[in-house]
Amino acid sequence: MQTRWDDLRLFLAVARAETLSGASKAVRLDAATLGRRVARLERDLNTVLFVKSPQGYALTDMGERLMVRAQAAEVAMRAATDDVAGHDGAAGNARSAALSGQIRIGAPDGCANFLLPQVCADLSARHPDLDIQIVALPRVFNLSRREADLAIAVSAPTAGRLTVQRITDYKLHFAAGAQYLASAPPIRTLRDLQGHRIIGYIPDMIFDRELDYLADAGLPRVALTSNSVSVQLNLLRQGGGVGVVHDFALDAAPDVRRILMDAFSITRSFFLIRHSADQGQGRLSRFATLLTQGLRAEVARLEKAAVDCV
Repeated sequence: MQTRWDDLRLFLAVARAETLSGASKAVRLDAATLGRRVARLERDLNTVLFVKSPQGYALTDMGERLMVRAQAAEVAMRAATDDVAGHDGAAGNARSAALSGQIRIGAPDGCANFLLPQVCADLSARHPDLDIQIVALPRVFNLSRREADLAIAVSAPTAGRLTVQRITDYKLHFAAGAQYLASAPPIRTLRDLQGHRIIGYIPDMIFDRELDYLADAGLPRVALTSNSVSVQLNLLRQGGGVGVVHDFALDAAPDVRRILMDAFSITRSFFLIRHSADQGQGRLSRFATLLTQGLRAEVARLEKAAVDCV
């Protein structure tokens, strides 16, 4: 029996979510029906695709083999849709410039909170038929399992079938709330930080070495920690202490001031990551170009504003 694309689509959803409940939300099909569809596919192929357990659905060796083929079919379907959308008669040229459909971006929460909202709001206004999903998680996204269509990261991956493009550099400095600085002992050198409460990442939850901002500062203790950049910034705003802040985030916290700028400055980069199989998708490539341009412009604007406020 010939396997239909819809069967493969449901198979991919379960393989990526690893549970029927998670996959059912992605494909908008109830879990019981989805389970029956997966069982029917296994019967049609006369093979076991998943090992089922209370923990979820894990791919067998044959399931892994089918996933490779199914992902290739998915890429081909998307490319075909993009091609037709861009060549539909007299209106083709006008519509080819507009983007539509759904695109999901995975990003670390600093980028997701302080950069992507402005950039994506502008893209949405310019492309009203485009649905943009921003997933902010303090970890690396798995593009092979299609957790996102593209991802933004703070370091370039070296493994996997991925394409990587550097978006832009950004800067970070020590900072603290104005009220805290007015009441705490003066901070003139890095050594003075020894007498202050330090705010930073939870050490064992730093998922990328590029986020270990305090490693070279020689600080013996970090008193207030979070895996979220936004939480750290709010701790600073509440007078919790001193921490390292993205310059581009300061626009959202006008009461937070940079300090020790001559003694301590960090430069990091954002990278745009895509699955290599998606390079033929014109729609996704156009979106990636617009997103990159928007992020570069927004980082430049916000960092200039931070400098002008000094």
